[in-house]
Amino acid sequence: MPVKFLTDTAVAKRKKDLPLINNVEITDVAAEGNALARINDMVVFIPYGAPGDIADIKIDRKKKNYAEGHIDRMVKPSDIRVEPHCEHFGICGGCRWQHLPYEFQLKCKQQQVEDALSRIAKVEYPAINPILGSKQIWDYRNKMEYTFSNKCWLTFEQLKSGEEFPDRDAAGFHIPGAFDKVLDIKRCHLQDGISNELRLFIKEFAKQQGYTFYDLRAQQGLLRTVMIRIASTGQIMVVVVFGQDDTDAIKTMMGAIADKFAGRLTSLMYVVNLKMNDTISDQEIHLHSGAEWIEEEMEGLRFRVGPKSFYQTNSRQALELYRVARDFADLNGSELLYDLYTGTGTIANFVARHTGKVIGIEYVPEAIADAKINSEVNGIANTEFFAGDMKDVLTDTFIAEHGRPDVMIVDPPRAGMHQDVVDVILNAEPSRIVYVSCNPATQARDLALLDCKYRIDAVQPVDMFPHTQHVENVVRLTLRR
Repeated sequence: MPVKFLTDTAVAKRKKDLPLINNVEITDVAAEGNALARINDMVVFIPYGAPGDIADIKIDRKKKNYAEGHIDRMVKPSDIRVEPHCEHFGICGGCRWQHLPYEFQLKCKQQQVEDALSRIAKVEYPAINPILGSKQIWDYRNKMEYTFSNKCWLTFEQLKSGEEFPDRDAAGFHIPGAFDKVLDIKRCHLQDGISNELRLFIKEFAKQQGYTFYDLRAQQGLLRTVMIRIASTGQIMVVVVFGQDDTDAIKTMMGAIADKFAGRLTSLMYVVNLKMNDTISDQEIHLHSGAEWIEEEMEGLRFRVGPKSFYQTNSRQALELYRVARDFADLNGSELLYDLYTGTGTIANFVARHTGKVIGIEYVPEAIADAKINSEVNGIANTEFFAGDMKDVLTDTFIAEHGRPDVMIVDPPRAGMHQDVVDVILNAEPSRIVYVSCNPATQARDLALLDCKYRIDAVQPVDMFPHTQHVENVVRLTLRR
């Protein structure tokens, strides 16, 4: 008998009134790392499923054209499933594809790029190069941020046990959809082992001292977040963020970290953040000990990374990504190249030895300061950097003053490029554009806008984030003649 979904007029009904559907076959993977099933021509998105699973699916939300559900009972697991690597899989919300073989993950990411180009861009493009997989699929991130909270997330099993949990202090990750709940993490496999040592030491020392963990609803508490950077050079930066300006407690905590990890940390810093959100881009950074930066290395170049700097979070794959971008730029040594959204100038300095001059533009002033330093320490004299909102800096007047670019490399944030930026690029008419993107969907939207003057002649996906649905994609565009 066909399953009858609730109509839109019944949205107010509770989840328990939505149907449980037996023996559903999961057939594919979909957006946001979910799996996909079709029931009576209705698409249902299901987290942590695998193509080939047969499961009983509980519908959690019903919309006009789709539904969301979860696996209530696994009837027959898919043959492609593998054992997840992490004990927190399925709860913390990260690494949502741990149960899928890595080669299958790559296949899904390749298809994601293909779908974006064919369904969103709807422009002509050549055969897509096979995705460049990551040689290291665990402990690959150079930056992690953990949240401290006095409201540890309790699993359904813990709640059903009837046991009391008076100690709710946690150090870990926000639960998806619950801003005030944090899952206490015993071990995360995304960053080198010292990252876990640092987090657990800070947590236990704070508990021994009786320090308060942050209350995300009340917006109060001493221990708030910690950021840990581990560079490809082995250098380590730790930035502890406090929610109260308690001089004695901060001094004691920072001293304890310095003593415990003596000789292992390159940079130890702290921030006192009394505002409502966790961002530290507008906060004063205090240096407790060590250097004010750490260094990454690529092909003999050294890149300084500060506490507010953006740097690709997978250092080893970033090198592969930048090599693709440089190859796509097809430089002969004399071009004027614009590097838009330059960050700390990594790409700009990486390609500078192969071209005449590079102009980099970036929104964050601190990043531009780092970019200039990175040029200086590497003896690179043919770069120039400007700070400001891209749509405000990159204007027709700016190009008239600094020269029409022969080549542009653009690496925008997930939202893609502003229409004003696209218009200036079209007016400037560089011979080649290399578009690096962490979001194939917004990249495809922008490619459609550029299609009036440019044709796509190369596409290269790169996997920067194993066990997640995210994929980087590099596209080369050539001016139509």
